[in-house]
Amino acid sequence: MTQTITQEAIQNEQDYILGVYSRPPFVIERGEGSIVYDGNGKAYIDCVAGIAVNVFGYNDAGINGAIAEAAQTGVLHVSNLYHTASHARLAKQLCEKSFADKVHFSLTGADANEGAFKFARRYAREKGHEDKYEILSFTRAFHGRLFGSLAATPREKYQQPFQPLMPGVRFAEYNNLESARAAMNEKVCAIIVEPVQGEGGVYPATPEFLRGLRQLANQYDALLIYDEVQCGLGRTGYLWGYQSIDSGDGSDFEPDIMTLAKPLAGGLPIGAILMRQKVADAMHKGDHASTFAGGPLTTHVANYVVDRVSQPEFLADVREKGDYLIELLEELNSPHIKEIRGKGLIVGVQMDIEVNPIVEKGYEHGVLFVSAGPDILRFVPPLTISKDELAQAVNILGTILQEI
Repeated sequence: MTQTITQEAIQNEQDYILGVYSRPPFVIERGEGSIVYDGNGKAYIDCVAGIAVNVFGYNDAGINGAIAEAAQTGVLHVSNLYHTASHARLAKQLCEKSFADKVHFSLTGADANEGAFKFARRYAREKGHEDKYEILSFTRAFHGRLFGSLAATPREKYQQPFQPLMPGVRFAEYNNLESARAAMNEKVCAIIVEPVQGEGGVYPATPEFLRGLRQLANQYDALLIYDEVQCGLGRTGYLWGYQSIDSGDGSDFEPDIMTLAKPLAGGLPIGAILMRQKVADAMHKGDHASTFAGGPLTTHVANYVVDRVSQPEFLADVREKGDYLIELLEELNSPHIKEIRGKGLIVGVQMDIEVNPIVEKGYEHGVLFVSAGPDILRFVPPLTISKDELAQAVNILGTILQEI
């Protein structure tokens, strides 16, 4: 019976869903902790977590309880025409736990970044700079697939079919401060950077780079935007990804705007734009809006996520497991592994071979892996994954490398 359901689901997808995704030939039906199960009952250790989204894994009692609490009110949506307690409480939490003075909610990471671009252009225009509208982004960046966020994502295969994109985006080399200096001028209203690049191959920024970008933004009266859609909210073992760069608070290179999304509501769709008061002061009623953003269901769950993830002992556990994961990967001592890099539980393994065959072999062996480029295997498991599960996943990777 389960095989019939699986076949039907895959056939329905082929018949009725736009074919922009490549999926393996099984259907995930349930999950428990860091393990998911397909329709045949086969178990998979999840090292993907919905692409760094499911921070507490699956069937988490706390997440389930928060969803139930929100559902019991009978109010899942009212739009932003009205006040709700949960979205105001979430904004307060995010501001009190960060550099920010104000928050604006969105639905995804891509539209959080698009909103950040709008806010930066509005800020420059409010100060009388009509020609100050360009965005500085960096090599290997990934900021989303909408027209503005895609324009700031320098990948020809993503961009070329949809040109012309939003104009006014320039690029410099990531972690190269001299390149950034050469690219800056008075037309740049914002610098956007990932403190730890995710899709681009798991490259952490250096403290000197972020510190230099902060100084450049000050020098040119541009806004510094941190895209922490993937590396934020505990993923690095620090609440904010930029704090992991010097293992401190990162206070000397704090941003003006920071975008969040993936893990914020533990699997429900939400994004957020955190900003300083000077940015908020440039925005006026009606300048930006979203029907579904900041709804009472998602923000109620997000309050639970932020509260739990921000606990010092939770973050310390992520750092410990991240160190352990890197140790396990180093012990593989495989000739195919060229470099291991990352922070906390966002780790990239650069290979001398393409990694898609490893991902495919992972399905056979009961592990979900994901790439971050053609030759980089990325680990972004639930933050609650156990050390034993990490060891099992790395042991399977070693077996696959020997098979290949």
